[in-house]
Amino acid sequence: MEAHQHSPDSSSEECTVLEAAPSKNACLQHAGKVADLYCSGCECALCEDCLPAHNDHPKVALSQALEQRRNRLQERLGAVQKRLPQISDALSFVKEILQQLTNQRASIEEDIQSSFEDLHKQLDVRKSVLLMELEVTFGLKQKVLQAQIDNLSRGDGDITATCTQTEEALAEEASVATLEVEHELEERLKGLAILRMPCQPEENDQLDLVMETDGLRKSIHNLGTIVTTSAVASQSEAMGNGLEQCIVGHPASVTIVTRDKSGGACKSGNAILSAEVFTPDGSIVDGEIVDHKNGTYEFVYTVPKEGDFSLALRLYDQHIKGSPFKLTITKASEVEVEVSPSTTTATNSVANATPSTGSSDGTKRRGKSPGQKKKGSKRASSALGTPRRKTQNPIEDDLIFKIGTKGRNKGEFTNLQGVAASSTDRILIADSNNQCVQIFSNEGEFKSRFGVRGRIPGQLQRPTGVAVHPSGDIIIADYDNKWVSIFTCEGKFKAKLGSGRLMGPKGVSVDQNGHVIVVDNKACTVFIFQLTGKLIAKFGSRGTGDKQFAGPHFAAVNKNNEIIVTDFHNHSVKVFTTEGELVLKFGSNGEGNGQFNAPTGVAVDVNGNIIVADWGNSRIQVFDGSGSFLSYINTSADPLYGPQGLALTSDGHVVVADSGNHCFKVYRYLQ
Repeated sequence: MEAHQHSPDSSSEECTVLEAAPSKNACLQHAGKVADLYCSGCECALCEDCLPAHNDHPKVALSQALEQRRNRLQERLGAVQKRLPQISDALSFVKEILQQLTNQRASIEEDIQSSFEDLHKQLDVRKSVLLMELEVTFGLKQKVLQAQIDNLSRGDGDITATCTQTEEALAEEASVATLEVEHELEERLKGLAILRMPCQPEENDQLDLVMETDGLRKSIHNLGTIVTTSAVASQSEAMGNGLEQCIVGHPASVTIVTRDKSGGACKSGNAILSAEVFTPDGSIVDGEIVDHKNGTYEFVYTVPKEGDFSLALRLYDQHIKGSPFKLTITKASEVEVEVSPSTTTATNSVANATPSTGSSDGTKRRGKSPGQKKKGSKRASSALGTPRRKTQNPIEDDLIFKIGTKGRNKGEFTNLQGVAASSTDRILIADSNNQCVQIFSNEGEFKSRFGVRGRIPGQLQRPTGVAVHPSGDIIIADYDNKWVSIFTCEGKFKAKLGSGRLMGPKGVSVDQNGHVIVVDNKACTVFIFQLTGKLIAKFGSRGTGDKQFAGPHFAAVNKNNEIIVTDFHNHSVKVFTTEGELVLKFGSNGEGNGQFNAPTGVAVDVNGNIIVADWGNSRIQVFDGSGSFLSYINTSADPLYGPQGLALTSDGHVVVADSGNHCFKVYRYLQ
């Protein structure tokens, strides 16, 4: 071994001086001393030399203090680490909202560009029409004046020439030779003397332009509004007797006050608010949301049976403070039910709550309360089931099957509304609160579903109506997105129509020309579009007249290409031509044969009979083509609760969305 190499235990001079490793518990005040105590009052380690200065202070063993400190630190670490999933979820949620906001901005930007491009096109067309009008009008006037000028010029030329020739003849010496020439000139002068010339203008020079631009400029100045609110669910709150005292069959009211992130009251409306009243096993009834346009909203609902319910109030799909609220619905005594006329007037102004699909336009509908009885009146049918069958018009129809429970998976529903049936033996359901369409076979076998929540084209935000075009395309009324979406039969998005025109499309149908019929619930108008999106016609406005609606819901088309519309708050069914002319109206508010308490779904069979879902009376009625009552569909075996969309399947059965029971039902129907 070489001299400079040493074994690990070598004791040569260069390794004889070793430094002692400092103790991990060395006292910070006294070098070389080891701390073994801990002063709890001063929160420091102590060695034996430190003791005199801490004589009266509480002390514990350093090891104990270190263990306690580690335990506390570990607890704090665990408590903070528990927040990480919460913060991560919040981060994801806020990112999702930001993404939706970004998507919405892009969508609105597209709509603005499209709208103004359309306006530019219309202005260019109008400019071309005016220029063409100018040329035509000028041309007509110019032709008249030019013809007059030509006529006068010819006359002037003839007179001048004849006068010159006459003067020349007179300058010559008269002779036999000039007699004939002078005679000819005399005849010509005689004719020119009596010649009628157009000496007065036969046309005027007026050619003006009237451009009423002030009103247009003002309209352009006010054209379009970016609507938003700073309201957040975590700060918004609800109050009112609808949270405290609820009586069966009587409207209850809840006031929602929206607030911003700091708790300040919002002063503007248009927030996206939804409300549901439900039992532990699922949704029962929605209601009407009235936007007061000042940051407050009113939710009015009526529950037709007693029990323990919950009320979920969501702002932008998030529960507000205290939501869901627990409700106890009690039955009123006979004395309470028999209300005075003055009370009836006040109550009726907020009665007849309609299924809620978003913020309303601020108008309260008037009508009879679904559960209200007049003194001494006889109830014609059960509000929760099928009325007793009239023997004179029996239609022995039975429940074949029902599909669905409350939930978010396939074959489960949350507020199902529209129903359609295809010629390819398929049943389509608009699953409104699950933001999708579910497709089943005529036998009830689940086939597929499609739809993603969102506010950009191709996404859905409360689909309420569904129809199938003869081409196989699926047409969906997207209530909150305020447009109609077109999908392929496989669920691939193709196009949208009605954006910028529709306020709240509820029902859709297809006429015999392949045109799309859209029932706009908020605008109280029926629109007719080509599949390309071109508007063909529209008719209807808010009101109680024959050609007016109050919350129309769904539509069907008969073999005469007439449009049958259910007028929800006017408790009637109306039939129109495609030009909007009223053909037929039937129904009134009540529980008897042929009466309605808020009709919803409608369909027409091959014989022209009209089938109507009577939402408030929870039944299905059948009428002939002239609106005469025929009978009821027998639903007594499994009563309906708030039926909505309705259709006839390709094999001739009736399918209905039983929204209150979270399922759809198929009944045997004898045509």
